[in-house]
Amino acid sequence: MPLFDRVKAGAAQAVQKAQEAGQAGQAKLNDIQAARHLDSLFRDLGSATYDQHVGRATSDTAATIERLYGEIEAHEAEHGKDAGAASSSTGTTSTPATDTGTGGAPAGDFKLD
Repeated sequence: MPLFDRVKAGAAQAVQKAQEAGQAGQAKLNDIQAARHLDSLFRDLGSATYDQHVGRATSDTAATIERLYGEIEAHEAEHGKDAGAASSSTGTTSTPATDTGTGGAPAGDFKLD
């Protein structure tokens, strides 16, 4: 195989690997953007719900809450329910403790000495 053919084959292989890396990077970027959008929706929902709870609701707060529920459901249908998992690697999300009827204590076998 002449030198030119080997160089040409190597260049074609390098271009293919670069394209694959670019596609993988774009997919990762899309996942991160989807997770950030979902975080934003949940933050807005929490804010509107809190405003409603403390009596600062406006005439359109209930409609805003319903709209956010719909957007979250649509997002989960499009990206899957675990689309926010990308943000959990950065520590921005947490799993709340469930109330087991023990006065709000989290479930588990924890002992303080």
